[in-house]
Amino acid sequence: MQQFIKHSMRLGGRLLTIERPLVMGVVNATPDSFYAASRAMDPADIERKVREMVDAGVDVIDMGGCSTRPGSQSPDAGEELARLRVALPAARRAAPDVPLSVDTYRAAVATEAVERLGADIVNDISGGTLDDDMFAAVAALRVPYVLTHSRGTPATMSSMTDYGERGVVAEVTEWLMRRIDILHGMGVADVIADPGFGFAKTVEQNYALMAHLAYMVQSLGVPMLVGVSRKSMITRVTGDSAEDTLPGTVALNTAAMLAGAHIVRVHDVRAAVQAREVICRLLTTD
Repeated sequence: MQQFIKHSMRLGGRLLTIERPLVMGVVNATPDSFYAASRAMDPADIERKVREMVDAGVDVIDMGGCSTRPGSQSPDAGEELARLRVALPAARRAAPDVPLSVDTYRAAVATEAVERLGADIVNDISGGTLDDDMFAAVAALRVPYVLTHSRGTPATMSSMTDYGERGVVAEVTEWLMRRIDILHGMGVADVIADPGFGFAKTVEQNYALMAHLAYMVQSLGVPMLVGVSRKSMITRVTGDSAEDTLPGTVALNTAAMLAGAHIVRVHDVRAAVQAREVICRLLTTD
């Protein structure tokens, strides 16, 4: 088991020390996210879903207005913002004290979400590759930034899985290292790394990343976020639909936390919190 590495970051005007894995709950203000139960576009539905997460012990809530599942076609920035202008205030009403993350790869959307809609974190599934202004925007916003490894766009990423002779673990780790250095050089103090499970990776490559996650946590020197909830790396192994993959999701989240992951991004908050509590008890028992 990997010894948990504590990290601190500025969040909402205070210093947050991550002393155990955090659970990030997903709410998608979209009509087409791959897991239907995560969708909520009506303000009342959003507030209800967020309150359920708060009751279950969520640490961070991730709001998205643009589906980024492999093969999806993204709405334009105007439509994405229109969704978030409803979703983020509704989430804040339901959870006034819980940090909010905005899931977007567009710098203009991230800027409005932070400056006007109450977001505290920017979660970019493209790692700055789909909007050249993103790194400058998060540097100006002075908020934590989730740097995710990916290739291409949601529509093309499934065909971009060749990582050469060095393999996916080395390539992804070095790519994240380079971009972390760039972000730090631009004044972005709080970078959270995400290997990008499911983004431009085959099933085998996803499991290789999970098997070597402890190495990546040690190598990168920043908090690690893992998002594997109900993804195809489970369904293609078990043959189940996304709706039937909670046990597989808990298994992978457990593996990630034992490897030292600092944040797990999930659809099922209560199950992840329960797994986290058991793992923490195990790790603190002589």
